[in-house]
Amino acid sequence: MEYHICEESAQLASVAAARIRDIAMAAIHTSGRFTIALTGGSTPEKTYEYLAEHYVNDSHWEKWAVFVGDDRFVPPDHTASNFGMGHRLLLSRVPIEKGQIFPVPTHLASAEQAAAEYQKTIEKYFSPHPCIFDLILLGVGDDGHTASLFPKAPALNAISLVTHSPPGTLPPPIDRVTFTYPLINAARHVMFMASGEKKRPVISDLIARKKFAVDCPAIGVNPYPGKLLVYVDRDAAAT
Repeated sequence: MEYHICEESAQLASVAAARIRDIAMAAIHTSGRFTIALTGGSTPEKTYEYLAEHYVNDSHWEKWAVFVGDDRFVPPDHTASNFGMGHRLLLSRVPIEKGQIFPVPTHLASAEQAAAEYQKTIEKYFSPHPCIFDLILLGVGDDGHTASLFPKAPALNAISLVTHSPPGTLPPPIDRVTFTYPLINAARHVMFMASGEKKRPVISDLIARKKFAVDCPAIGVNPYPGKLLVYVDRDAAAT
């Protein structure tokens, strides 16, 4: 695990954005493309804005393939959509084509159907190779959830790559579609980003790993042989 403490949230955004770009450039150099899954949350918002503002002209965006690690079962223009946030703050502001962007198909009849279809999309994109992302971005909730993997939820035991999840404890009460541990832990890099004092207890749990994943799902994220990256500001830092 790499653990990085930044002095404040603005520095966290710039440092995380630079690391994302470095991973992207290395992947493009090695394989000719960069596969990334975005996340929602207030901390990634600032990182997306920094990427769009500072790396718009020199990041080979034409070689990026962008997915989303979890989303609420709402249209992409809904205020609760993780994809909508990422599109507004990042994707709409950089030279990336529509065909490189893969949102959760929330137009389908149910979150369960959307999860099954999204898995097919991911498998088709990576075929005939294993589904191994270069980078999966994650936030972490005050309750220890990450992506839409909530404490004691059935999704924690899913063996599929993508699954659906009922609403967690946080509003709004909307069904979810989420990457699962098998897909997350296969990634070459997984990056947590967290800021603010409310995140300090769960970051302490994540670093110390003294709880079980069923109670703190973030602890179940352990990419191997990939790298786990944790970026926090001083307020969220484990003491």
